[in-house]
Amino acid sequence: MLSINDLTYRVGGRTLLEKTSITIPAGHRYGLVGLNGTGKSTLFKLIAGELQPDGGDISLIKGATMGWVKQDFEDEGKSIVDIVLDSDSERAALFKEAETAEDPERIGYIYTRLDEIDAYNAPSRAAMILAGLGFNEEAQQRPISDFSGGWRNRVSLAGALFCQPNLLLLDEPTNHLDFEAMVWLENFLLKYRETLIIISHDRDILNKTVDHILHLEHQKLNVYTGTYDQFERRRAEKMMNQQAMHEKQAAQKAKMMEFVDRFRAKASKARQAQSRLKMIEKMDIVDAVMADRVSAFIFPQPEELRSPLITLEDVDAGYEPGKPILKKLSLRIDMDDRIALLGANGNGKSTLVKLLSGRLAPMGGEIHKSGKLKVGYFAQFQTDELDVTQTPYEIMRGAMKGTPEPKVRGSLGKFGFDKHKADTKVGELSGGEKARLLFCLMSFDAPHILLLDEPTNHLDIDAREALTQAMNNYKGAVILVSHDPHLVEHVADRLWLVADGTCQPYEDDLDAYRNLIMQQRRKERSENNKKEKKATPKAEVDPREKERQKLEQQLAELIARKDAMDNEMANACESGDPKQLKRLSKTYDTLQKEIAAAEKALLAEMG
Repeated sequence: MLSINDLTYRVGGRTLLEKTSITIPAGHRYGLVGLNGTGKSTLFKLIAGELQPDGGDISLIKGATMGWVKQDFEDEGKSIVDIVLDSDSERAALFKEAETAEDPERIGYIYTRLDEIDAYNAPSRAAMILAGLGFNEEAQQRPISDFSGGWRNRVSLAGALFCQPNLLLLDEPTNHLDFEAMVWLENFLLKYRETLIIISHDRDILNKTVDHILHLEHQKLNVYTGTYDQFERRRAEKMMNQQAMHEKQAAQKAKMMEFVDRFRAKASKARQAQSRLKMIEKMDIVDAVMADRVSAFIFPQPEELRSPLITLEDVDAGYEPGKPILKKLSLRIDMDDRIALLGANGNGKSTLVKLLSGRLAPMGGEIHKSGKLKVGYFAQFQTDELDVTQTPYEIMRGAMKGTPEPKVRGSLGKFGFDKHKADTKVGELSGGEKARLLFCLMSFDAPHILLLDEPTNHLDIDAREALTQAMNNYKGAVILVSHDPHLVEHVADRLWLVADGTCQPYEDDLDAYRNLIMQQRRKERSENNKKEKKATPKAEVDPREKERQKLEQQLAELIARKDAMDNEMANACESGDPKQLKRLSKTYDTLQKEIAAAEKALLAEMG
C-alpha cells in the first residue's frame, strides 16, 4: 500500500528523518508513536504531499486513495453535512459533471460510477458519522461558521472518515472528543478494513484499534507487531538488552585500556599495547539507553483538612439568568475522593468544575466550603491566557510573590523545567510544556483539591503516565474531566454522571458506561430509521425528479446486464459454440439499443 524509501527531511537545520525506509501492506493498522517534536505530524504531511522530502521517496500503490483530516474550509457558509459530502471529491465531481454532460456514453459512465460508489446513500452515511461525533440533526444543517475550535476539528474528522479512502491518516483524532464520541470512533475504526495510520497519545485507542506500532526515534522508523502495551514491553526488553551490551562492551574497553596504560611504555609489550589500542578504536560501542522519557510530575502535598471539603445543597448553576444548565445539585467532596465526571460535551461537566473552583457563582442553593480550603484549577483554555512574552520563571515569580528565586525554580523543577526551559519565552514552548506550567501554577501552594478539566490534550503517552503517577501520589481530592479512559481508570475510584441537567453518582464501572453509550447509540439509530421510513410516504416528490430517478435506475440495470453479458460473450468465443454465440450476439445488440434509448431519454429529462 505505502512504501517509504531512504526518506530524509530537514527543517531549520535540524534533521527529523534520516534515510529511513518502511513498507506498509494493504489492510494493516499502524499506530505512529514517538516523543513530541520527533516529526510524526511532519511525516503525515510528507505522505500527503504537503511537504517535499530532502531525499528518498514515498509511493502509494496505483489507484489508491488517501484521506486525512484537513483544517481549512473553503466555504464558511456551507452546512457541515454538505462539507462532509463534498469531502468525497469524486462524488462531488461526478454530480457536478452530470449537470452539464451531453455525451450519452459519458452520462452512462457517470451514473454507473455513482451507483458503484453508493453515492445516493451518502447523505445518510454522512449524517450517521456526524451523529456519532456529537452533531444532532439541527447542528448538521448549520453553517461551519457557527462552530469553532474542537467542533470544527470534528467536522474535518467526519470528512476524512466519510471518504472511505484506501489509506486513512489520523493525527490525534481523539483530541477535543468527549468520551461518548471516542467510543463511537473506536467502534468505527474497528470496522474499518482499509489501511490505517493513527498518531495518538491515547494508549487505550492504540491498544484497541491497531495491530502494529510504528516508532519514530532517532530519525528512524521502527516497526513492532502488536498493540501499544506489547510495543512498550518489547521496547523495554530491547533497551535493557542494549544497556547490558553497552555495559559489557564498556567493561571490555576499560580492561583493554588498563593494559594499554600499563604496558605502553614497556618495549616488550609495546606491540601488544598498540594492537589493543587499535581494537579499542574499532570497537562498535552500543549506545547506552538514553533517559529520554519524560521526567516525573510532583504535586506538593496539602495539609490535612477535615471532611467534607465542599458540600452542595440544591445548587443551580449556569451562565444566563433564569437558564441553569445544572439544577438541584446535592453533592459532597471529601479529602480522599478521586472522582471522574462522565457525560457528553455540553452536558455541564466544565460548568460543574468552574462552580467547584469558585469561578462560577451558584444561581441558587448553598455551597459550603472548609475555611482553610485551597483549590487548584486546570483548564486547557488557560494556555491561551499565558503571557507569551514572559518566561515560566517570570510567570511563577509573579504568582509566588516574595518567594526566593531558588524556591521558585524548585517549584518549576517539580514539573520538568530546568534552568534553560524556565528561562525560555512561553511563546517558544510546546503545548505539553505550557500544560506543565499550568500544573505548576495551580499547585505551588499545595491545594487540597485538584480540579482538572481535560488535562492531557497536549501530553504525550509518557507525560500522561507521569501525570497519572503524580495524581496517585497526591494526598488531596481529585476531580477529573478527561476523555482518556486509561487515565480515568487508573486515577478515579468514583464516577459521577453529568446528564439531564444534573449530576449523580454512577455506581457501575467505565466498561458498563461504554456499553450504555453503545446501546443508546443503537437505539437512536433505530428510532431515526423508523422516522425516515415513516416520513418517506408523506414526502412530496417532484414528479420530474421521480421520473429522472426511475430512468437512472433503469439505465444502471441495463448497464449491469451488459457487463454480465460481456463475460458470457467471452466464454462463448472460447468454447467456439456458434449457436450460443449467435443467440448472445442478438441479445447483446438489443441490449445496446435499449441502453442508447435509456441514455437519450435521461438526457432529454435532464435537459
